[in-house]
Amino acid sequence: MDYLNLPLSQIHKALLSKEVTPIELTKEALRRAKENTDNAFEYIMEKEALQIAETLKEPTDSLFWGIPFAIKDNISTKGIPTSGSSNILDGYVPLFDATVVSKLLSLGAIPIGKTTLDELGMGGTGTTGRKGKTFNPWDKTKTRIVGGSSAGSAVAVAASIVPFALGSDTGDSVRKPASYAGLVGFKPTWGRISRYGLFPFAPSLDHIAYFTKNVMDAAYLLEALSGEDKNDSTTSLLPVEKYHEFLTRPIKGMKVAIIKEIIDLVNDEEICKTYKQSLEYLIKEGALITEVHIDKSILQAIFPTYIVISSAEATSNNANLDGIKFGPRYDGKTYEEVITKARTKGFSELIKRRFIIGNYALLAQNQEVLFLRAQKARRLIVNKINDIFAEHDFIYLPASLSIAPKFEGLSERLSNDQMIIENHLTIGNFGGFPSLTLPLGIKDGMPFGVNFTGRCFEDGKVLQISSSLEKHIGFEQLSKKEKK
Repeated sequence: MDYLNLPLSQIHKALLSKEVTPIELTKEALRRAKENTDNAFEYIMEKEALQIAETLKEPTDSLFWGIPFAIKDNISTKGIPTSGSSNILDGYVPLFDATVVSKLLSLGAIPIGKTTLDELGMGGTGTTGRKGKTFNPWDKTKTRIVGGSSAGSAVAVAASIVPFALGSDTGDSVRKPASYAGLVGFKPTWGRISRYGLFPFAPSLDHIAYFTKNVMDAAYLLEALSGEDKNDSTTSLLPVEKYHEFLTRPIKGMKVAIIKEIIDLVNDEEICKTYKQSLEYLIKEGALITEVHIDKSILQAIFPTYIVISSAEATSNNANLDGIKFGPRYDGKTYEEVITKARTKGFSELIKRRFIIGNYALLAQNQEVLFLRAQKARRLIVNKINDIFAEHDFIYLPASLSIAPKFEGLSERLSNDQMIIENHLTIGNFGGFPSLTLPLGIKDGMPFGVNFTGRCFEDGKVLQISSSLEKHIGFEQLSKKEKK
């Protein structure tokens, strides 16, 4: 029995009956992690994981008791190296656990490793971390990306190393890889889950997010991770709901918006056909589908707005990565010389470029025309989305332009239209909206997904409609046929 490929409730049942033990599950997860050839892990916690598993003698009611999981390496873990996949943080060992890690540990979950990412979470390809490319486990030729920045966490779940993995999502860093890897990728409402212990990239956009194999597990995980945290003043005071109970409710009467200007840009016949079939199912179940419009100039502003804001915030938040407070120390006669050497050798070209953009946007003479204008553009975009949500419960769109792209050709410049479809998920970060990607189909042996985005703090409804569609798609059976 492949327990690590089962839903959490079934693994829990097997643990309760002692059909399998935490030690056995952990050893199998560690074996798979060590044998994985897709570059999923920065650090495998073999000793630490086995020590935790050894302490779990008697089962508890916790659904997470005895279950292995993985953690993106920009989430703090006490006593465990945490590098953000950056050379400048080589050797850094946090003195505390992130709140999400503490919560899972208290529930009896077993962390087995820290996963690779695009350096410091800045990137969407899974290619810029210090260990190089992370490969898509669906592609045996190792020519396609899994996406990023939460690349290793996506691989850890897609390769059935663990049933779920923590990530972070600042633009689409969990939801886009979920589409490329045939997974559920959920970014809850901003403030629903504490970010204490998450390396800051752009705090106004950063979210803790995660990967699972199914929507029900995503609901259970949201219940476990949500809630107020005194260490994070941005967490919501709203009570945590029983999100899994939403999944048994019908979707009749739910209002779903599809943005015509984005749908018209999807030119892949298979994705278009399968997406239209999913709309037919939603209509059959009683959902009300409406075509809405957003001016193309607003959609084209999403990516440049994101780059300016995220780069500016990243520049400020990472000022302490100077080779003195963190990272390898280099010789120099002056403070500036030490910093210059540390940052020149410690950062990749992508990070240097992002910090240059951020510094330039924050210069006194540029703030009005760049940073403040980007903030206004963000507000304009969010206002437009809120106008849609005034009359609709969800926005439903393909999660990506295509199946996972090949490494070769990644540097080719996308057209303005392609930039819209490849970056529309960032809307969820601009407004802090709950947003979930789930697998829809398979083309040329590779998965592709769709995305539901809903109103803030209506996470349960997003899970509800996603679960309904998931049951109709039957992706697990599709993938089994594909892999035979």
